[in-house]
Amino acid sequence: MKKIIITGAGSAQSNGVINSLVNSGDDEQIIGLGADPTELVMCKAHKKYLMPYAVDAKYKETLLKVLNAEKPNMIHFQHDLELAIALNFRDEIEATGVKMLVPDYDTIDTCVHKYKSWQKFKDAGIKVPENRVINNDEDLKAAFRELGNKEGTIWLRLMSIGGGGKGALPTNDYQEAYEWIDNSKGWGDFVAAELLEKDTITWLSIWNEGELIVGQGRKRHGWAHSALSVSGVTGVTKVGETCHDDLVDNVAMQSVRAVSKVPNGIYGVDMTYDKNGIPNPTEINISRFFTTVEFFTQAGLNMPKIFKDLVLYNKKPELKTNLNPLEDGLLWLRIMDCAPMLTTKEKIERELVKIW
Repeated sequence: MKKIIITGAGSAQSNGVINSLVNSGDDEQIIGLGADPTELVMCKAHKKYLMPYAVDAKYKETLLKVLNAEKPNMIHFQHDLELAIALNFRDEIEATGVKMLVPDYDTIDTCVHKYKSWQKFKDAGIKVPENRVINNDEDLKAAFRELGNKEGTIWLRLMSIGGGGKGALPTNDYQEAYEWIDNSKGWGDFVAAELLEKDTITWLSIWNEGELIVGQGRKRHGWAHSALSVSGVTGVTKVGETCHDDLVDNVAMQSVRAVSKVPNGIYGVDMTYDKNGIPNPTEINISRFFTTVEFFTQAGLNMPKIFKDLVLYNKKPELKTNLNPLEDGLLWLRIMDCAPMLTTKEKIERELVKIW
C-alpha cells in the first residue's frame, strides 16, 4: 500500500484534501501531519502525527524523522509558508525517496509575497490595480492623491505572507490609514492599491512541467464571518458557484505563466473585477488547494486525486475538457458547525417556503 503525507492536517486548508483522498476509493494510506492537537484529532487521515509548527527550530528534524520512519511515496505541503521552509532542505527530503510536485523556490517566493506577484503581473501586461509601497507618511499622502476613487477610498493590504485578507482596510480617511499602518508597525510592509469592485472569482489549476492538466473556475458569493473583519474579507468563502468564462481562463493562465515559465504543481489564481468588468489577479495561492476543494470533489472533479495520480503513477485524468469540466451553477454552502452542502439555486428555491 502506498503512503501519502498531507501536512497541516486538521486545518480547514487540509481537511478537504484529506477527505477527497480518503473518499476516492483508492488503496493508499493517508498520513496527516499537524501542529494543533485539537484540530488534528478531528481530521479523517488514517494515521496522524503531531508536529511542531514549520517556524519551530525542531520542525526540520521532526519532519525528516517521520519521513524516514514511514517511508511515504508522496508528500504534499498544504500551506505555502511551510513549503517555502521545507524547500530549504529539499535535497534531504527527497533523499528519503518521497515524491512531490511543486514549483521552484523562486515561484513560491514570488507568490507568497503579494507585491512581488503584482509586479510580475504588471510586467506581463496583465490588467491589475495600481499599487504603491507605503514606506512613510509622504507615500501614504501620495497614495490618496493618486489611487483614490471618486470617494477618495484606497485599499491597504500587507504585501508579504498572509492570507485571509490579512491587514486589509478600505478607507478614505488619511488619519485612519496612518494609525492602521503605524499600529501594525507596517511601514514598508503595506501597499496601497486602487479599490476594485466587490465581485471576486478564483481559478484552481494543476500543471505538470508546463502543461495544464485541469483548471476550474469558481465564483464567490460573499465571505463567511465577514462582520468580524474590518475589510469584510476573511479568506473563507461562504457560497461558491461553479462557472466558466473564457476571459477568466485567459487572465488566470496568463497570470500563472507570468510568475512561472514552466508551471508545475497547483496554482490558485484569485481575481477581483474592476469597474469595467475585467478580472484583475490579486494573488496566486501557490502549491496548495483552496479550502473548498471538496466542493469540486463532490461535484465530480476530485482534484486531489488527479494530483496524487500524477505524482504517484504519472497518470493524467480522463476529462471531457481540461478547462472547467464541471457544469455551471453548482453551489457550495458553508456555515459554522454544519457540514457543507452541494446544491443549486433551483433546489434551494424548491425547498424553502417564502410567504412574502
